[in-house]
Amino acid sequence: MKRLMAISLCAIGALLAAPAMADTLVDNVQGVTIGEDGQVHRFTALVVGDDGRIAEVLASGDKAPKDIDYRVDGGNLVMLPGMIDAHLHVMGIGLGALTLDLSHTASLDEALAAIARFAAENPSRPWILGRGWNQEKWGLGRFPTAAELDAIVSDRPVWLARVDGHAGWANTQALKRAGITPATADPAGGRIIRKPGSREPEGVFIDLATSLVDSVVPPPRPADRDLALRKAQDILLANGVTAAADMGTTIEDWQTYRRAGDSGALKMRIMAYADSLKSMELIAGSAPTPWLYDDHLRLGGIKLYLDGALGSRGALLKAPYHDEPGHSGLPLLNPAQLRNQMSRAALDDFQIAVHAIGDAANAELLSAIADLGESYKGDRRWRIEHAQIVDPADIAKFGEYGIIASMQPLHQTSDRLMAEARLGPDRLSGAYAWRSIAATGARLAFGSDAPV
Repeated sequence: MKRLMAISLCAIGALLAAPAMADTLVDNVQGVTIGEDGQVHRFTALVVGDDGRIAEVLASGDKAPKDIDYRVDGGNLVMLPGMIDAHLHVMGIGLGALTLDLSHTASLDEALAAIARFAAENPSRPWILGRGWNQEKWGLGRFPTAAELDAIVSDRPVWLARVDGHAGWANTQALKRAGITPATADPAGGRIIRKPGSREPEGVFIDLATSLVDSVVPPPRPADRDLALRKAQDILLANGVTAAADMGTTIEDWQTYRRAGDSGALKMRIMAYADSLKSMELIAGSAPTPWLYDDHLRLGGIKLYLDGALGSRGALLKAPYHDEPGHSGLPLLNPAQLRNQMSRAALDDFQIAVHAIGDAANAELLSAIADLGESYKGDRRWRIEHAQIVDPADIAKFGEYGIIASMQPLHQTSDRLMAEARLGPDRLSGAYAWRSIAATGARLAFGSDAPV
């Protein structure tokens, strides 16, 4: 990746150093791009105009223009266009970079050591916050507990999001701050993991139950958010991602992007999808926003959640989990709520993107799209986010309804063993079915789901 990016970084550096109103030729590159015809095209040089935009692309044998002010020798390195990530969480990346990252830990003991070290290095932090733990990767066979956190940090609250963002792990101090007791009921769309044979919370909260603790966590200050956005942009641009669909934009996220745009610090293009109808209306009003800051920022859609994730057994399945009989996941919206929220957004021409991982969630969403298609005509560009486990009998509907399947190939490589444990080997034929979905005529949009 560093070798691939070197030419882009060199070219950018040269352009920044050049005075305004100057054309720059970047040549001697192995350029690869996608043309308007959808085919791969190769080039050996390009011309960047005085407005910072690519003015001309030159193939092998083409004559270079004569009126050039500056030339950058690409050193025969590979040059690629900036990548567009179809599904990620910009502020999640940045805030994650400012807190404890457990995504690289390979065992519970390794994670506990990292938490203890982070707490010791940050004695003034009132809460220890972080993300990235994965009990499946640890080979734990269960969720971690509050008692295990208490053994290393007992003087202040600890609250750690699971790698998929659909569960949280708390210590006893965090439970006390949130007022959570054995009498606390599971909220709709959420689940409190309890000690066997007891109602006493064990320390892990699934899906909407995480709000019980989230509600008492001090929110980031505007200055923290501004720093997080700078971190996120640095990370994404360093990996060649120059544009992204930001899934679940809050009003606080949007104001952070606006502050960056106002100050000239918004370096990448963000296509925002509001996290709720309330945020959608606060940010955009009665229609999608125009492009702002020279086509760097726009809110054009909404992100809804229909179910949870496989790792925390929140994905909504047609049959019970293979490794937890009697449990089929957590619906985060009922059928009426789903259709009402989709209809409200479609009424004002917002694009609708709905998180659906389990086969029951995907089936319900496909049914809702069919129902709404009777009222909302034309190419609505309905998006199904993840489409991770789909009943083979439902796959043809993706093409029939003109759906964009927003999928993340990384989920297959990271979840394949866990998916088989959750579903059993006989229910995987519709899992990660990119080729089958594409064969229906549906469009695929790939993303990373970073920082997941």
